[in-house]
Amino acid sequence: MFMNAAEREQPPSSARTGDPRPQNRSAFARLNDLLAPIAPGKPPINCAVGEPQHPVPSFAGPVFAQHIADLGKYPANKGTELFRKSVTGWLSRRYALPRPLDPESEVLVLNGTREGLFLAALAATRYAAPRAGKPAILVPNPCYGAYSAGASASHCETVYMPATAASDFLPDLDSLDDALLARTVAFYIASPANPQGSVASRDYLARLVAMARKHGFMIFSDECYSEIYFGEKPAGILDVAGPDYTNAVAFNSLSKRSNLPGLRVGFVAGDRDFLARFLEYRNNAAPQVPMPAQAVAAAALDDEMHVIENRKAYAQKFDLADQIVGDRYGYRRPAGGFFLWLDVSAQGGSVTAAERLWREAGLRVLPGEYASFTQSDGSNPGRNYIRVAMVHDNATTAEALHRLVGVLG
Repeated sequence: MFMNAAEREQPPSSARTGDPRPQNRSAFARLNDLLAPIAPGKPPINCAVGEPQHPVPSFAGPVFAQHIADLGKYPANKGTELFRKSVTGWLSRRYALPRPLDPESEVLVLNGTREGLFLAALAATRYAAPRAGKPAILVPNPCYGAYSAGASASHCETVYMPATAASDFLPDLDSLDDALLARTVAFYIASPANPQGSVASRDYLARLVAMARKHGFMIFSDECYSEIYFGEKPAGILDVAGPDYTNAVAFNSLSKRSNLPGLRVGFVAGDRDFLARFLEYRNNAAPQVPMPAQAVAAAALDDEMHVIENRKAYAQKFDLADQIVGDRYGYRRPAGGFFLWLDVSAQGGSVTAAERLWREAGLRVLPGEYASFTQSDGSNPGRNYIRVAMVHDNATTAEALHRLVGVLG
């Protein structure tokens, strides 16, 4: 499937993107600009950033110290054997895989998943077979910024797929025609989704895999919120990708699962052909991951108790949302993740609501419009929503929710 096709790289196109937010500015930079002139009405509570606030696992410091001498060595870009075996062991325990993954050829360490998700688009474009038309990368809308940044840097056409309530906040696969799929290089999917918390079913993922194999594109499945769920365990792309894991790779990290966002350790696993090419690219373009950090990550993957406690703590916060928010703003407890995705169309839309919450209540939330891109028809899937990160302790969370309801009604 993959061959060097760098000569096919094209300038970005706006044919399907409408008038997107500036590619060189993050949603949080825009939020800073919006709120900077406004004094907060109460002592600030920041619910805009999805940064876990639960305690770091107690074993992290001792394990790092035990491996401190390894800071004097250059790490291999593919990752330590210890880390890669811990990844494959965890994947086998967590998912119903058709076979265990090979730690030598089907797993790579990442310096957090952000750089992996970004660089994967460039690697896919570089090695993809010729497309039937201008190469395209498909991105859910709204989305994590690394997807759109990678797609933009790849010089493919970025096609934003609205993930709205009408399609259960996932891209509508029925809306994708064969002409578009025939020129697709890669398809980003997040489950549980950021920000909506929707979870793709096994049938949905299996259908996506079938489409990828028919049309020869890669699936980049962002599963960083896989361990924060409130019902059945979410399925993963590797569950349904078959024994060769062809055309599919899963990205995950220790940030949300283990409250280790500053460790900057993640992984990608799946299609060995793509990962071999990806490693070639990363050897020249990507940062290595310090071996002590990989040792901590391996210990975290080998321990499930702290993950269970972490999930219970998030469930308690959503219990508070159930009580305080109730049925306002279209709220429903999400299947996964740690965000509220609240409909504030009756309160003037996402930007107006975010301004009011800061001015009147000192509550900082992210306008959904800033996490989304404007489609060619002028619509923006996040325009009427705000994202609220449920990452604080219970008392702070309750205070934030009471302030929100007090302002928005």
